[in-house]
Amino acid sequence: MPLTSLTAVSPLDGRYASQADALRPYYSEFGLIHHRVRVEIEWLIALAQEPALREIGPFSKGTIDALRKLVGDFSEADGARVKAIEAETNHDVKAIEYWLKERVRDNAEALKAAEFIHFACTSEDINNLSHAMSTDAARRDVLLPALEQLIARLRELAHANADLPMLSRTHGQPATPTTLGKEMANVVARLTRARDAIAAVKMLGKINGAVGNYNAHLAAYPEFDWEGFAARFVAALGLEFNPYTTQIEPHDSLATLFDAVARANTIVLDLDRDMWAYISIGYFKQRVKAGEVGSSTMPHKVNPIDFENSEGNAGTANALLRFLADKLPVSRWQRDLSDSTVLRNVGVAFGHSLLGWKACVRGLGKLDVDPARLAADLDANWEVLGEAVQTVMRRYGLPNPYEQLKELTRGKRLDGDAMRQFISGLGIPDAEKQRLLKMTPGSYIGKAAELAKRI
Repeated sequence: MPLTSLTAVSPLDGRYASQADALRPYYSEFGLIHHRVRVEIEWLIALAQEPALREIGPFSKGTIDALRKLVGDFSEADGARVKAIEAETNHDVKAIEYWLKERVRDNAEALKAAEFIHFACTSEDINNLSHAMSTDAARRDVLLPALEQLIARLRELAHANADLPMLSRTHGQPATPTTLGKEMANVVARLTRARDAIAAVKMLGKINGAVGNYNAHLAAYPEFDWEGFAARFVAALGLEFNPYTTQIEPHDSLATLFDAVARANTIVLDLDRDMWAYISIGYFKQRVKAGEVGSSTMPHKVNPIDFENSEGNAGTANALLRFLADKLPVSRWQRDLSDSTVLRNVGVAFGHSLLGWKACVRGLGKLDVDPARLAADLDANWEVLGEAVQTVMRRYGLPNPYEQLKELTRGKRLDGDAMRQFISGLGIPDAEKQRLLKMTPGSYIGKAAELAKRI
């Protein structure tokens, strides 16, 4: 069966292929090979331009440009050739080395230095840098912009509805009022912190040989400062140098990033469930799109499918992200290969995160607030003013204020008249009494509007 969007096993390559497409340059097999080629070529150039390593270079500008052009022009046909070599060698990184040797045959300078391709490197030197570079770029180019789009949409809702009163529900029961905008602002604040945590993770890299001690490097050039050279090389790739490793870079920075993305997903999942519930009680109406069907048997249905889709993808992503964060920093002694196959699922975890964020944005974009429904809910729950009244009573020294309001309100529904009748009988200053008499559930919102507007 040929591989198409209909026959793909993974939904990221099938049903949701267009939504996850932006991650392909970073996490496809082609993308990984492409990054490996870049690391190998930059390592060769760096070696050749180092005067102390006189057997290698220096390369002319023309040769350097030609080598970097191999990266810039790297095509699917090139990737296929690498895979063909791998089929013979049964080693994916060695296949890159052999492919590069094929490609430099017509350049005398590069051909002279061909045996310095992959010089003193273990495969993990190339792989850890490739994975770190691809993840750093995917974070910058795909993940953070998508998360920022969600934050921006929530901020719009926070500002637009900053003054719109809404009944809170704690433990599912009517509680102190808030505003719809303030509830959106809460999520903006949380996701902003999550975004900053994702952006702040420094991606580490190493290129220090078979067990991290520059053994082969020093065997060939014992007087050369290989650690300083490696540190400069890793920094030039935009990564932070890790001087202490075994054969593998221990993946701690990747694990930190996965934890940070998972935290963002947890916040989105929390929002998805709240929005689902608000829709179910009528605080929001969903815009109807002509031709869409909500149920195969119930014609009236308009289901909150985007929030359900977002919730499902956020959960799927976190199952993978937390496994990756737990598994990748663990390696038997100086090296085992179990991380290699696991690392190929980073794009899957990020892909489901991306789907979740996009679905949430779609869902938010389909909503219309129903102010009348929010107002009716508030007007049906005057008992929530019991908190305000008993607190004012405390200020003026009235006896047992909490107990009095508990007797009046607990487990009961009060209307405005009953609450005002109670307030009228209080022995508090007249100005305070008049202030309480004017208070309604819809006006008892504290600083909610102010907080929502300044997010």
